[in-house]
Amino acid sequence: MGFLDKLKGSMEVEEKEEPKKKKKKVKKIKVEKAELKPEAKLELKEEPQTEGELAIDVYETNGDIIVQSTIGGVKAEDLDISIESDMVTVRGTRENKIEKEGKKYFYQECYWGSFARKVILPEKVDGSRAKASMKDGVLTLTIPKLHQERKRKITVKQEE
Repeated sequence: MGFLDKLKGSMEVEEKEEPKKKKKKVKKIKVEKAELKPEAKLELKEEPQTEGELAIDVYETNGDIIVQSTIGGVKAEDLDISIESDMVTVRGTRENKIEKEGKKYFYQECYWGSFARKVILPEKVDGSRAKASMKDGVLTLTIPKLHQERKRKITVKQEE
């Protein structure tokens, strides 16, 4: 009798049998070799063009909500910024102006084409006083907050 057998006997351990696992049935499919005839033409369907999405930072100061985004390669006049109640939308297009025949990419991570970003603002703002500026490829949108009195003192009139 081995050490483990003695240990099991002194501890009165019951051994349970593991339930048997069911085998999954795998369906085999026979694949036949297909031949492409010379007169066959391939039709390529164009995927709907999607817009890129801007990376943004949104923060607040005492009186403003600030939205910043890095959008290098875009001129200020090529941007469309709109504010509707509590939402800001930034749209534009970044064009790759360097076109060379036969270029072969090693990496292609820059986004070229139209882009947009909608941001729901955390507070009510005064869109009519918003200002946008661009410096070194960074768009900064400053939107003044609407200051509403959060605490209002109400006087009670004594009725006679």
